[in-house]
Amino acid sequence: MEKLDYQGFTLRPAEESDMPVLYELIRELATYEKILDDLKATPEVLHHSIFVRKVAEVLMAEYNGEPAGYAMYFYNFSSFIGLPGLYLEDIYIRPEFRGKGFGKISLAYLARLAIEKNCWGMEWTVLDWNKPSIDFYEGMGAFNRGGWLIYRLKDEALARLAQSL
Repeated sequence: MEKLDYQGFTLRPAEESDMPVLYELIRELATYEKILDDLKATPEVLHHSIFVRKVAEVLMAEYNGEPAGYAMYFYNFSSFIGLPGLYLEDIYIRPEFRGKGFGKISLAYLARLAIEKNCWGMEWTVLDWNKPSIDFYEGMGAFNRGGWLIYRLKDEALARLAQSL
């Protein structure tokens, strides 16, 4: 993945030294999404997942050298299409840097990456109350697939199911 420089805005692969800033940005996103109580990750866990296990990739966004945001993604797979997809776990631009096109640049960069990796496309989730983000995504041509509900199995329920064998 190449570094992108665009009129003072930079997107670059995260480095291990970015962990404190990345964690701070993740906390800001969790606060914005009103789910800070769900944040269980630590900088150490994130470091291990991103740099040791390599289960996700991260782009750090900067504007004139200042941390402006990040995008975290990984590849999934569609058995129906037979190709991987790029799943955008998080995209976050700090409020003071919004309205400058940085979100669109970040998504365009990821779209180019998805094409280069022969992905069927990109997908992500958005909270149903986050109208500014929904309008932003739909303005670029993204659509709500509809008809699908997201289910999660975790904590005690996950352990119970695992122990049921």
